[in-house]
Amino acid sequence: MVPCGRVCSVPRGGAAGGGRFRRRGAGRRGWFGGPGVPGIPGVSLAVMSALEKQLHLGRLPPRPPLPGGGGQSGSKMRMGPGRKRDFSPVLWSQYFESMEDVVVENDTGKDTFRIYKSGLEGPVLLLLHGGGHSALSWAVFTSAIINRIQCRIVALDLRGHGETKVRNPEDLSAETMSKDVGNVVEALYGDLPPPIMLIGHSMGGAIAVHTAVANLVPSLLGLCMIDVVEGTAMDALNSMQNFLRSRPKTFKSLENAIEWSVKSGQIRNLESARVSMVGQVKQCEGAASPECPKAIVEGIIEEEEEEDEDEEGGGSVNKRKKEDDTETKKEHLYTWRIELAKTEKYWDGWFRGLSNLFLSCPTPKLLLLAGVDRLDKDLTIGQMQGKFQMQVLPQCGHAVHEDAPDKVAEAVATFLIRHRFTEPIGGFQCVFPAC
Repeated sequence: MVPCGRVCSVPRGGAAGGGRFRRRGAGRRGWFGGPGVPGIPGVSLAVMSALEKQLHLGRLPPRPPLPGGGGQSGSKMRMGPGRKRDFSPVLWSQYFESMEDVVVENDTGKDTFRIYKSGLEGPVLLLLHGGGHSALSWAVFTSAIINRIQCRIVALDLRGHGETKVRNPEDLSAETMSKDVGNVVEALYGDLPPPIMLIGHSMGGAIAVHTAVANLVPSLLGLCMIDVVEGTAMDALNSMQNFLRSRPKTFKSLENAIEWSVKSGQIRNLESARVSMVGQVKQCEGAASPECPKAIVEGIIEEEEEEDEDEEGGGSVNKRKKEDDTETKKEHLYTWRIELAKTEKYWDGWFRGLSNLFLSCPTPKLLLLAGVDRLDKDLTIGQMQGKFQMQVLPQCGHAVHEDAPDKVAEAVATFLIRHRFTEPIGGFQCVFPAC
């Protein structure tokens, strides 16, 4: 049965003299304020030593500045007065134009899917996030690409994630989630959807491929996967549970969660973390005191702050810790919106056979990776045969579109312009990747 839907919209609210003195002076003791300098009444060896030191230093080239400019230490530059990083959360409305709840109805009830939108004309870029993330992970990317090309953005919270509310949030099978994508498209656009490009990161990339193969988006014009490759993904599944166990279970505040995400390297872009983490965690019901998780969170955060303790008095450090403990008792705790460890039974279905499915899609395809070592055999052969366009964006973590949103926006914009799917705006110039 074909589901129908309705949309609830919310708007955006020296040098030469030194050797002579060493030979004729009174041994080592003369260098530390012993006898006077022969032939120079009233001048001690200690004073002369200081003069020699200044003379030597004066002939050396100046020290190069530290990265980031200035001659201050790295810790002062990072955490000094007026330079401390801001980990406060940011609203979605700074990046998206509107937010909507799309209601999909059928015989067994209805599901509500949260989407965020921007843009008024051009092809629709339907953005699918990775496991545990939300549509807000695309916020900074949206702001970047909407100023480069004519396009419309629809970022979707997949079932079990973000603010989407469905009857069975535990069903995260590739088949169910790909059907969700098709249902949302139909609820939004009816029988005449505009040209749509599916763009997915990690799990979202796999769902995008399954959606395309099942022809659930009839107006599909392009497909993009970000940092997801079958071989690498299948190998990583063996260690995924260990990774999930290493994460904190709770956070004392949203700021604490954002700080952890940046300092642990999960998200390397603070701007993106401030909006993205809002969709990844939720307030705990009852706010029970954490046991081990609190120690884990503080241990990770304080690792970078050890350098700063030398710059502050011991009393101020103790005072800060006491204040943190007090705030922990006052504030409600935050935890992850979804327990990814419980979704393990679906992982194999997301990624097995993904490379061949991707290659079989008849639409133009783009693959963005954080490293070329992530390519498996099938994709390596396919890339050599010219079956898809690939671009490697180094110096990024797994969340490529969050760590380097401008570079990802340039790659996607160039891809769309190259295929004549849209037009550049704002003087954007395509930069085609080298072979």
